[in-house]
Amino acid sequence: MKHHFFKPVQLFVGLTEQQTNQDYFLLSSFTSCICSTVVNSTELGGIQKLEMSLLHPRSELAQYKRVVNSQKCVRAGGKHNDLEDVGRDTYHHTFFEMLGNWSFGDYFKEEACSMAWELLTEVYEIPKDRLYVTYFGGDSSLGLNADEECRDIWLCLGVPASHVLPFPLKDNFWEMGDTGPCGPCTEIHYDHVGGGRNAAALVNQGSPDVVEIWNLVFMQYSREVEGNLIPLPQHHVDTGMGLERLVTVLQNKHSNYDTDLFAPILDAIHKGCGGPRYQGLVGEADIGAVNMAYRVVADHVRTLCVCITDGIYPGLSGAELVLRRILRRAVRFCSEVLHAPPGLLASLVPTVVDVLVSKNCYIINENEAAFLSSLERGRRIIERTVQQMEPSMDFPAEVAWSLYGNLGFPLDLIDLMLEEKGIRLDSAAFDELALEDAKVRGTLQLEGENVHLDVHSLAQLHSNNVPVTDDSPKYAYTLGQHGQYEFSPCQATVLMLYRDQSLQEEVGAGQRCGVILDRTNFYAEQGGQASDRGYLMHLGQQDTLFPVESVHLCGGYVIHEVTAVETLRAGDQVQLFVDEAQRLACMINHTATHLLSFALRHILGDNTEQQGSHVTAERLRFDFNTKGPVTMEHLQQVEQVVQEVIKRNEVVHMAEVPLTLARRVQGLRTVDEEYPDPVRIVSLGVPVESVLIHDSEAAMHTSVELCCGTHLLQTGAVEDLAIISERQLAKGISRVIAVTGGQAKQAREVGQYLAMEVDSLSIRLKQGSTSIPEVQNLSKEVGQLTKVVASTAMPQWQRKELQTILKALQRTANTAIKKLEMQQAAEKAQSLLAKHCNQPVIIDTVPADSPSILMKVVNHLCDKSPGTSVLLLSPQASGEVLCACQVSKNCLPMFSAADWATAVCTQMEGKAGGSCVVAKGSGNAKGMQGALTTALAFAQSKL
Repeated sequence: MKHHFFKPVQLFVGLTEQQTNQDYFLLSSFTSCICSTVVNSTELGGIQKLEMSLLHPRSELAQYKRVVNSQKCVRAGGKHNDLEDVGRDTYHHTFFEMLGNWSFGDYFKEEACSMAWELLTEVYEIPKDRLYVTYFGGDSSLGLNADEECRDIWLCLGVPASHVLPFPLKDNFWEMGDTGPCGPCTEIHYDHVGGGRNAAALVNQGSPDVVEIWNLVFMQYSREVEGNLIPLPQHHVDTGMGLERLVTVLQNKHSNYDTDLFAPILDAIHKGCGGPRYQGLVGEADIGAVNMAYRVVADHVRTLCVCITDGIYPGLSGAELVLRRILRRAVRFCSEVLHAPPGLLASLVPTVVDVLVSKNCYIINENEAAFLSSLERGRRIIERTVQQMEPSMDFPAEVAWSLYGNLGFPLDLIDLMLEEKGIRLDSAAFDELALEDAKVRGTLQLEGENVHLDVHSLAQLHSNNVPVTDDSPKYAYTLGQHGQYEFSPCQATVLMLYRDQSLQEEVGAGQRCGVILDRTNFYAEQGGQASDRGYLMHLGQQDTLFPVESVHLCGGYVIHEVTAVETLRAGDQVQLFVDEAQRLACMINHTATHLLSFALRHILGDNTEQQGSHVTAERLRFDFNTKGPVTMEHLQQVEQVVQEVIKRNEVVHMAEVPLTLARRVQGLRTVDEEYPDPVRIVSLGVPVESVLIHDSEAAMHTSVELCCGTHLLQTGAVEDLAIISERQLAKGISRVIAVTGGQAKQAREVGQYLAMEVDSLSIRLKQGSTSIPEVQNLSKEVGQLTKVVASTAMPQWQRKELQTILKALQRTANTAIKKLEMQQAAEKAQSLLAKHCNQPVIIDTVPADSPSILMKVVNHLCDKSPGTSVLLLSPQASGEVLCACQVSKNCLPMFSAADWATAVCTQMEGKAGGSCVVAKGSGNAKGMQGALTTALAFAQSKL
C-alpha cells in the first residue's frame, strides 16, 4: 500500500452512508482546521476538538455537520502517552495517522456503528468472525448505566453476542483531559490468529494477537471542574482508527513493523548499523533488546520527521521538550544497542519521506551529535554510582536529578537504563526534588477566574436566539487634523450577564461577571494582541463607571470582564469607553510587529516565518524560525529596515475581503490557523486593491498579512523600534522582544551611556597600573558593568557588542593581576632566599595581599630551592593570618604539607587543607607566634 505522508489539506464533508468508502477513509491529508496536533507542557499529541458551537459564526467550518479526515497524531506525554510502550510491543507508536469521521450534532450511535461495520466487513472485506466489539458497561459511582443502546445496535447488525463485550470506565469511557467533552465509546478489536477460535478473553488484555483497530466515541457529556458529568446540549461522534494497525490487517501481517510503512525503514537501519537483521522478536526472546531498538528507532525517526516538518523542533520546554526526549531516546538505542555510527538517524530521513527534507537531516544530526557526548558521560556516572551502591539500594535521586537537569537525560531514559541493570530509581525522592525545583521556578501559579463561556451557556444563547456581538466599532477611529487619534464612544445594550458558569439576567454590586453586549468598540484578546481596557457606564449616568478589566471572544460573543459597582441588568443601555492610551500603544506595537516581521524576512531570507507573537501596550514579542544564529549585524540591519518604513510614514491599508480571494495574494504572510470569512487584510504602503489584482507582485515587496488586530493608520507614529532581546527558544526558533517610541529612544540613550562607561573602563585598564588593589578594583568594575549590561533594556546588538568588549577587558584585568602577583611573589621570594640561604626548612612571615600571592611566593621559593620545605604566614589588617606551605618531594612521605598546615592553623584556632605536597589555611593573629614555634617543631620532628 503506497502511502504519502505530506499531501495538501483536503476536507470532505456532508458524506452519506453510501459515500463513506475506502477512498475517503484512506485520505492522507492533514485537516488542520478540524483536528490538529495538540502541544502543551505535558503532552505532545492527541486530538484538539473544535466544537462547532465554539467556532466563529463567520468561519467556513461552522456549516459542516459531517466530516472525515486523516490527522497526524503524536502521543508521547500527558494522559494519552504511548512512549514507554513503543518498541516493547509491535503495535504502539509515538506518531501515527488517525483516520476519523465526525458528526457535529448530526448522526449518532446507530449510524456511526453501521457505517464502521459496513466499511470494515464489506469494503475492506475483513472476516466478521475475527472482529470483537466492546461497549461501556456502566459505572455506579457516577450514576451511569451500561450503554445498552450501543450493545443492541451491534447485535442488530449481526455481531454475535459472544463478540459483544462490556468493559468499565477505564476502557470504554473516553476523556481527553480532566475536564471537557467526553462520553462512552465502543471499540472494534481484531483477532490476528482467527481460525474459528473465540478470543473474547484476550480483548483489552494487552495481547499482541487481539488488537484494537477503531474507537467510536459518543460525546454526550461534559466533565466539569468538580468532576461531575453534565449532558451536552448536542450529541457528537468522534471516531479514530489507526492507519498503521489497519494496514497490518489489510496486508495480512501480524505486526505493524512488518508492513510497508515500516519495512523500508528497518532495512535502512540494518544497512546503517551493520548488525543483525530485524527479526520481530519481543520480550525475553529478544536477546540484548536489538529488535526493540529497531522498532524504537524506526518509530522515533518517523515522529521526528513529521514534527520537524510541521515546525516543531527539539527544545527545552513544552512540545519541543517532548520531541527532544524522543530524539535522545532514539540516539541512545542507536548508539548503545545497535552500535550504529553517528548520523544514522538523519540518514534515515530520505527513507521515511520520498521528498528530501534537508532541514530534518540538519536538525537531527546536530541534536544527535550534541547528545552523544552527554550520553557517554551519563553512562559512566550511572555505572560509577551503581558500583558504589549497596545491592539493596535504590538509585540515588540526586544523581538522577543531576543527569536530568545537567546532561538533559529524559526521565524515561534514566528509568530504562536502570531497568537494564535491574535497579530501580528512588522515585519518591526524585519527585520531591522536582517539586522543590518547580517551587523555585515559580511554576505553580494560581488559576485566575474564568469568564469564558462554557458549552452549555453557549448553547443556551443560541437556543434563545441571542445575536453574536457586533465588534466592528473597534475599528472606528480616525486621525484628527493635528495628527492625534480619535476614538469614538460606543452605545450598546446589555444582552446577558455571565457569572459562576451560568447566564444571569442581573448581577449585584461587588460581583465579578462577564457582560455580553449587542455591540462593542472593545478589542477582545486574539491574534496575539492583548485586549482593551476601559470602562462602561449606564447611558445618561455620568457618575458611575464599571471598569472593564479584560475582554474575551467566545463563539462570536464578546465577553467584557467587569466588577459591578452597582446593579447591572440585561436590557440596560450602556456607553463604552476604551482606555485610549493603552489602545494606541497596542496599535503602535502591533503595526511595529508587522514591520519587524517584514524586516526579518528581508534580512534573513524569505524562508523566515512567524512562529508566534504577542503584543501588549508595553512591548512586543515575535518568534520566528531561523537556520543559523542571528548576528549583531542582522539585528542592526533589521532595525534600519524598520526605521526606513517609519520615516516614510507609509499609509496602513486595511480591508475585509472574501477568504478565497485573499488566499490568491502572492507573498501573503499567514500563520497556520483558521480565519473567519471574510478576512481582514493589513497592507503597509500598498492599497489592498493593488495586492488583489491578478498576478500582482506588490505584496512581495512590503508587509501584507491577514490580521484582525487594531493598527495605526500611518507608520510614522511608531517613531522608533529597538530590539532589546534576542534568544534561541529551541533549535531553529528565535525570539525577539522589542520596544517602540519613547521606550526605544530611552533604550538607545541607555545603550550609549553604557558604551561610554565601557570606553572609560577600557582606557583606565590600558594605562597599566602597577598596584594590585587598583587593578583588582578595575576587575570588579568590569564584573559589575557586565551585570548591568546584561540586565538593562538596550538595543540587543549593542548589548552583544559591549558584552564582547567586557569579556576581553575581564581577561585583560585577570592577566594583569596574575602578572603583578607573579612579579611581587618573585621579589618577596628573592628576599627570603637571601635571608634563609641553603636552609632545608624556611619558616617566616611575609606581607601578602591575598592567599594567591602568598602561595605564589611559596611556589617560587621551592622552585628556586628544590630541596627546601617552606611555610609562610601573612598577617592581614583584618586580624586574620594566612598560611601557605609546600614540602620538598625529597621529604615525602614522612613529611605532609596538609598535616603541617593543619598543626599550624590549629594553633591559631583556624583550619587548613591540601595535599601532601602543598596546603593552605588561615587562623587568628593572636596565636601567630605560637604557630611559628609549632611550625618549626613539626618540621624538625619529620626531618
